[in-house]
Amino acid sequence: MTMAYGDPRWLQGPAYGRYAPPARPSRTLAAARRIGTSRVALQAAGVVLAYFVYFLVRGFTEGNEAQAVDHAHTLVAFEQRMGFFWEPSIQRHVVEHHWVTTLANWMYIWGHWPLIAVVAAWLVVKRPAAFTLTRNAFLISGGIGVCIFALYPVAPPRLADVGVIDTVTLYSHSYRVLQPPAFVNQYAAVPSLHFGWDLLIGIVLVREARWLPVRAFGAVVPFLMAAAIVVTANHYIFDALAGGAVALTGLALATVLRGLGERAAREQAARADARPLQAAA
Repeated sequence: MTMAYGDPRWLQGPAYGRYAPPARPSRTLAAARRIGTSRVALQAAGVVLAYFVYFLVRGFTEGNEAQAVDHAHTLVAFEQRMGFFWEPSIQRHVVEHHWVTTLANWMYIWGHWPLIAVVAAWLVVKRPAAFTLTRNAFLISGGIGVCIFALYPVAPPRLADVGVIDTVTLYSHSYRVLQPPAFVNQYAAVPSLHFGWDLLIGIVLVREARWLPVRAFGAVVPFLMAAAIVVTANHYIFDALAGGAVALTGLALATVLRGLGERAAREQAARADARPLQAAA
């Protein structure tokens, strides 16, 4: 009996002639688990490495204090001309309510890197394609942010003497554990990647989560972070706008790169399929 290559009977037993026996299900499952574990470990290691490289570079590019404060006053003047220098007024109304200040501090601290880590772990396991896109958007926007930090350092409101207080330092010590002072650039207010990266997290949760409460959380988390960065006096309103623009630019470029990669893969597959036909001709 003659059978074409690929005929499913090749896998049905020796009665159909010589065949390659399939791997035992237990071995196949174990191999798949090992591959999955290796992929998760590799992705996690890459994220951790990028985290430390980002803060290391950010710390090394810390700008001159006088220049950063001068740039901050220029930014304040711009907001005043545009009519949205509301940071001191917002904080004055909020700081009287300690519980609101505490919530803002918690959001600023735990709603950034811890939230990013949790969402990244979920994406690696459950949505690997979305993880790759989001990771690339983070890397691109982070690179843009570091360049801006180096070229145009800006002191945050809490260090620019604009009538606000540093609520995180006054009421919390957790932030200094998550971001050691040696690795933090104090004059990296513009753009706010606290807001920009939470915007990316919100987008991926809305796109990829199936459970409605998680999608709802994804929809509101950028707004919560925008409020937190202003209430805690770590960023200006303009910083959130700039951070959002940088993050969305990173996402757009990552999407373009993914499209180019998929196109190249399709073209390579088409060339591979064409080789047997060309050889037969």
